[in-house]
Amino acid sequence: MKMIQAIALALVLGGAAAAQAEQPLQRTDLIRNDIDVPGHEAIQVRVDFAPGVLAPKHSHPGEEIAFVIEGTLEYQLEGAEPVTLKAGQSLFIPSGVVHSAKNIGSGKASELATYVVRKGETLVVPAK
Repeated sequence: MKMIQAIALALVLGGAAAAQAEQPLQRTDLIRNDIDVPGHEAIQVRVDFAPGVLAPKHSHPGEEIAFVIEGTLEYQLEGAEPVTLKAGQSLFIPSGVVHSAKNIGSGKASELATYVVRKGETLVVPAK
């Protein structure tokens, strides 16, 4: 009986991992914490992009620092030329600036996004 339960659990966990891996754009919340600036908090998120995937135009209620962990991402900030970053490079995105990011490489791309934002507001605001 224990062997059947173990096999069933492995199938469920394996299926969940496969379903998670198949998502074209996946955000994983890492930390959210109050900071010394009243009414603000720091948030850190890992964002994984499948090849060719675009994070549509959006903004944030505060600043973002994007650090490319792996792959190649192209960032388009409103009013600026596109910027291409590879693993180990960073980009500062000012508060409220509409932007998008696209994986332009042939493999998975990942970024570590660090935000300093107004507390209690929606983190990702789709552009109109």
